[in-house]
Amino acid sequence: MVKSELRKTYKAKRNELSQNDVDNLSLDISNQLLGLPVWKYSFYHIYLSIQEQKEVNTDYILNILSGKDKNILLSKSNFKTGLMTHFLLTDSTHIKKNSYNIPEPIDGIEISNDKIDVVFIPLLAFDKMGNRVGYGKGFYDRFLNSCKPETIKIGLSFFEVENEITDIFESDVRLDYCVTPKQTYRF
Repeated sequence: MVKSELRKTYKAKRNELSQNDVDNLSLDISNQLLGLPVWKYSFYHIYLSIQEQKEVNTDYILNILSGKDKNILLSKSNFKTGLMTHFLLTDSTHIKKNSYNIPEPIDGIEISNDKIDVVFIPLLAFDKMGNRVGYGKGFYDRFLNSCKPETIKIGLSFFEVENEITDIFESDVRLDYCVTPKQTYRF
């Protein structure tokens, strides 16, 4: 299936979820994550969920990272350049929603991409090869292409794997893992 069809299908599937469904499935995903061998690193990039889009609620993962005393990085998107800047989450970090309802840090201690060890990635769908479908702006592909090669890329999905995404580009970055409420996929 092509990305545009998958985007439409999975946005509709998400819209059918209640807030209770989102919270319960997000907790299941967080519990699945605990079984991955990814907790020995220092710098973890995570997105803050867009509630209006019914994204996986990353609050549970933030709690895990905080409990393990990890360096947590949040991004700020520049829609003119298509790039993201990453800031260390601290007690003094102020979060504000941008015009797309994306919660972002206003400012803070900037961390370069080459320091990032693990990235938790939002997505709409993924396939058996580790390809993913996001919102189509390319922010994460540009970001992941600028990380060190050994950075671990973990997709988070409410839904199970698709057979194949047929319109993959050379610049698309594959996942290392995708975690769903019921299963963890390794690519």
